Amino acid sequence: MLKLLFIGDIVGRPGRDILAERLPRLRQERGLDFVIANGENAAAGSGITATLARSILDCGVDAITLGDHVWDQRGWEHEIGQMERVCRPANLPRACPGWDHLIIEARGFRVGVFTVLGRTFMNLKADCPFLAADRMVEQLRGQCDAIIVEVHAEATSEKIALGWHLAGRVTAVLGTHTHVPTADAAVLPGGTAFMCDVGMTGPYAGVLGREVKPVIGRFLDGMPRRFEVATGDVRISGALIEISPAMARAEKIELLTVRGGDSVRL
Repeated sequence: MLKLLFIGDIVGRPGRDILAERLPRLRQERGLDFVIANGENAAAGSGITATLARSILDCGVDAITLGDHVWDQRGWEHEIGQMERVCRPANLPRACPGWDHLIIEARGFRVGVFTVLGRTFMNLKADCPFLAADRMVEQLRGQCDAIIVEVHAEATSEKIALGWHLAGRVTAVLGTHTHVPTADAAVLPGGTAFMCDVGMTGPYAGVLGREVKPVIGRFLDGMPRRFEVATGDVRISGALIEISPAMARAEKIELLTVRGGDSVRL
């Protein structure tokens, strides 16, 4: 079996630090063939830079995906085209810079990965994720052995619907964006692994990775505040998938959680 770990949204320095501390050993201990990570919150919780992307790749990540915060950092639109292992959402306008998919390889097995943004409760301009996913799957067929689809979306119904829409055509459909790991990991008919949200890699002693007090204040009075990245209970969260190389089907999917200073938990 091939093992692939898809890591949820890396949030700020705490998320980057635990990745640097734990991922190299985790790759060795778990025998991971592929590691993909969403890095759209890596820069102080919003966006990413070329320097941070390189540091994440240096930790042992093979490919970085992005989401609705893709353009939050000034100048990134000029850097992204030079980052060969970073891709932006595939259903953004075609004029946007950056790769719309990546292909990574290990042990002679090629994995294609791309992200689609949901449109329900999301503000970034994007094409239909269902039609964009169809287009990307057709484009990647023949170029790789397995296809991993990330759906970066708010609505659980939209993520679940996309999972069923692609069931049997891709190896995995994995949700990100809400930062809360869900308990619905399953292998759908046709060997497609699915999970509504793989969680975040960052501080859980907060509100979706941010300090508690200003978030509560914003809910109480609606006044704008700066949401600093929290620091406590830092974890790596992701989906661990076992793939049959002969059939390119997912055989198993589990939530993987690693707490700072703790041993690996399933």
